[in-house]
Parts: sequence; structure tokens; C-alpha cells
Amino acid sequence: MLRDNAPFYIVMNAGSGHAETELRSRIIREVLDEAGRPFHLRIVEDGSRLADIAAWAVREACANDGVVVAAGGDGTINTVAHQAVNAGCLFAVLPQGTFNYFGRTHGIPEDLADAVRALLTARVEPVQIGMVNERIFLVNASIGLYPTLLEERELDKKQFGRSRMVAAFSALKTLFGSVRHLRITIEQDGVERQLRTPTLFVGNNALQLQQVGIEPLSAALEEGTLAAIAPRPLSRLGMLGLMLRGALGQLGSSQDVHAFGFRRMTVKKRRMPGGRRIKVATDGEVCMLSTPLEFRVVEGKLRMLKPI
Repeated sequence: MLRDNAPFYIVMNAGSGHAETELRSRIIREVLDEAGRPFHLRIVEDGSRLADIAAWAVREACANDGVVVAAGGDGTINTVAHQAVNAGCLFAVLPQGTFNYFGRTHGIPEDLADAVRALLTARVEPVQIGMVNERIFLVNASIGLYPTLLEERELDKKQFGRSRMVAAFSALKTLFGSVRHLRITIEQDGVERQLRTPTLFVGNNALQLQQVGIEPLSAALEEGTLAAIAPRPLSRLGMLGLMLRGALGQLGSSQDVHAFGFRRMTVKKRRMPGGRRIKVATDGEVCMLSTPLEFRVVEGKLRMLKPI
């Protein structure tokens, strides 16, 4: 239950630069001070401390019947949400990323002042999350080419700035580099099948799936499933064609894509270098996990403040 004057414990990522961080923190303070709402704002200057600061905020929120609030992009939101799920703490979001799939899906205003005001009258609702082994994901998780693309994109963003154009350029550069195909075994409902694919993408966000044209699976998310997408092995030009289809919202009509919904799925790798560990991206953050990978949907564990 959310108290009318429940304090907010806000964790804000300062990744956008000092001036932008100052502006955003001032907006948050002004709106909440004007409303007379108690809050504590922690700004994360060093990304390596994000998880520790998120854990502190969750402990304080739990101890004081408050709400932990993630202010940042999908990676920041994921880190704070992970702590909130483990502790059973109320959770809220002030999205600040480039794409903001999670915030937009749940109707959170993109304007920061409006998003803060929306927290003041929001209602608590359970939000579906995905898990791969013990890591949660709110938007997507992936193995293969996609994690590599994300790593290259972060490097390019540091050099050229954060924009959709830079993201597109980085994707093309990665695509025309060295692409290694995965050989994996997927087990679902006791049935195994073999796949060879450049990447396995698991989606938990209807907006993202709609944008690339996977309409049936985006609707299935509302019924408590996750969506798996795996392109067939293609040439570089073939992969470029798939990317263009996705950009145009037509990926679902391609014969070169395996796409299916599931609630639980085990993925084992076959004849891949690197031993039992594999690179996995969850909401834009890349880590190494041990195989086999178990992807599953989890309902009711994340209690989130959503705008009325």
C-alpha cells in the first residue's frame, strides 16, 4: 500500500554530463519541494557504484514505507529494479534514456517535470519482468550479435555522442565486421530444437516489438509471455535487409526470422568457444553468465507506480 506522503528515494545516473545533471536534479527538487513531498536524491557520478547506491536506496525505502525511484536510462532502471524486486520494495521511474521503451510503455511522461508530478498521483500496479538465470530484464535480453552491437554502440557514443544516428552507424559497423553464428539448443515444454543464428533476442516490451513489426508477439506479452526472435543464418547483405525491415516495422513478415512466445525456455550452447559462460545483454548492460541459460517470465514481483 502506498502512503499519501510516502518518501521518494531517488537514484539518478549522472551519465549525461554535469550541466544536464544539475538541470535535472534542480527540476526534481523544485517539483517535489513545491508539492511538499519528502525525498532523498542520490546522484551517481561513478557508474561502478550504481548497484551499491541502489541497494542503499531500497533499504531506506523499505525501512520508511517509501518508494525507490530510478532516474536514468534502461540500464539504470534495470539495476534499481533488480534491487527493488529482491526486497519487495515499491518502485518508480523517471526515464532519461535515448529510447525510453520501458517508460513509454507504462505511460510515463518524457518531460522530466511532468514525470515527477505524475509520481505524486500514481497508482501501484504489478509489472511483468523477465529473468535470465538470476538477472532480471524489463525490456529485453539477448545473446550473440546483439550484445556485441551494444558494446560497440557504447564505445561509439562515448566518442560521437548519444543519438539515434550514432546508434544506427554503430549497428552498421558491427554488422559488416566479423559475425559469428550461435549454435544453440532450445528446450521449451520438454521439446528440444536446434538453432543456428547470429543472435537470440528475447523481448519483454510491447512497444519495441510493435516498432519492428512483431505485432502478434507484442500482444501476447499482455497475456504473460516473453517473445523470442532468432534470425536465420544470412549474409551481411541479408542481415542488412533484416535490419531495414525492422526499421520499417516489417520484421514479422520476413521468412528469415524464427519468432515465438514462451513462458519458460532453456538455452544450451553447442560447439561454441569460451567454455560454459556466454555474453548476455539485459536492458543494454552486458555481462557473462553460465550456461545453460534459463529465460522465464515473472509476474507480480515488481510493484511499480504508474500514472493515473
